[in-house]
Amino acid sequence: MAGMSLPCYASGMSEVPLLGETIGANLSRTVGRFGDRDALVEVQTGRRWTYDEFGADVDVVARGLLARGIGKGDRVGIWAPDCAEWTITQYAAATIGAILVNQPLLGL
Repeated sequence: MAGMSLPCYASGMSEVPLLGETIGANLSRTVGRFGDRDALVEVQTGRRWTYDEFGADVDVVARGLLARGIGKGDRVGIWAPDCAEWTITQYAAATIGAILVNQPLLGL
């Protein structure tokens, strides 16, 4: 098995193939295609992000994580309610190859 490269996912039977791209690459492609459309709406506060704005915020957080020494394969713990910042952090972590470890706020 040394030197062999195997996929790190399992796929059941389907007519639709997997995309074969990273979350970061998928987001970049989506931003390029739908930049001025709504990407994220936080109902509680009324805040909205277009794909252009969402992609820019994800990039800022991803650069911040990298600046803190977080990289591919590192785990990032987050304890947050259902909010826009959680979504941005999820995409930022995935973009740099880090793993988001979620701790939900219970009892809210």
